[in-house]
Amino acid sequence: MEYRECTKLLFDTHDDPNMTFDENGVCNHYYEYLQLEKDYVKYGEEGEKAVEEFVEYAKANKTGKYDCIIGVSGGVDSTYLLYLVKEKLGLNPLAVHFDNGWNSELAVKNIESVTQKLGIDLQTFVIDWEEFKDIQRSYFDAGVVDLEVPTDHAIYGAMYRLAMDNNIKVIFSGVNIVSESIMPHHWSYEKHDHVNLLDIHKRFGKRPIKNFPIVDNKFRKKLRDANIQVFRLLNYVPYKKIEVEDILVNKLGWRPYGGKHYESVFTRFYQGYILPKKFGIDKRKAHLSNLICSGQLTKEEAKKIIAVPDYSEAMQKEDKEYVLKKLDFTEEYFDNYMKKPEVPHLAYLSYKSSLYDKYPILRPLRPIGVIVKKLFNIKYTAVR
Repeated sequence: MEYRECTKLLFDTHDDPNMTFDENGVCNHYYEYLQLEKDYVKYGEEGEKAVEEFVEYAKANKTGKYDCIIGVSGGVDSTYLLYLVKEKLGLNPLAVHFDNGWNSELAVKNIESVTQKLGIDLQTFVIDWEEFKDIQRSYFDAGVVDLEVPTDHAIYGAMYRLAMDNNIKVIFSGVNIVSESIMPHHWSYEKHDHVNLLDIHKRFGKRPIKNFPIVDNKFRKKLRDANIQVFRLLNYVPYKKIEVEDILVNKLGWRPYGGKHYESVFTRFYQGYILPKKFGIDKRKAHLSNLICSGQLTKEEAKKIIAVPDYSEAMQKEDKEYVLKKLDFTEEYFDNYMKKPEVPHLAYLSYKSSLYDKYPILRPLRPIGVIVKKLFNIKYTAVR
């Protein structure tokens, strides 16, 4: 394909070979954002009404000390969410931090400082490190692009478990459209695919999973029975990144990290070193393109920002040594890993996989299965 760059965003055909363009050279990712914004972002009277109704729901379903639960990383989104829920909505949240062993020192200080200033109780879910390390190592061995799946999957699992343990019916989430909704689809993978996670670990892991907070179908049924509701508040209030950071710095003493999600040492190394050098992916293009879409930056401003490195050679070297040591990787292993080609996530079992993928012994029966599907108009059968 001929090289083209979106006239609106930072993406080009190297980032997404399947990208399409309109007559003005604007790519499909921009229009995907507009549709998401139309469907999910509700400001003004409509947004205020939705927030008011959900606050009333949280209060009405309060069964103990806390109105709701909020996951905190020390980053911008979750910290601002704490501030809004406590100071603007008048709710009493339980802040939950997922400690996967990769917190930066600044992240820990930010979380402790902000929760103390806001008078919010903090509970930390500490992962079984040896077990989690084995899962992370499995993802390196698997060669897949999304090394953050184990962390993101476990965050959801831990949050839901703590909500049920504390009989809290409401979770406020910092996930939002205006700052993190579009990127080329092959840059990441579905965080909720427990089948993919378990198959990767089964093939490459060295120890059994006993304590990892997996979100499988059995657990999802418990969630449905518990009737826990999730509300993405940042889709209902104006969210301007620069203004929000000013509030956090001036009112809460929060200190910025430099890059998005750089509160984690692993995420910083993954996004700033592994993704660009092994997979040719610069996540900053997605982060900045989202801000262009939401009118917070022009493309020219975004290009000036991305032209300035936000991850120094010295920090890369320091982080690399730390990550390799913590994961028990040798230099030789890591160098070989960086040279190997990417393996698609769907090279492993997925919730999308058919029974024939999961049970190869059944493959001779596939023709019968096709006939049965046609007879009974069955559209799709997947492993769950």
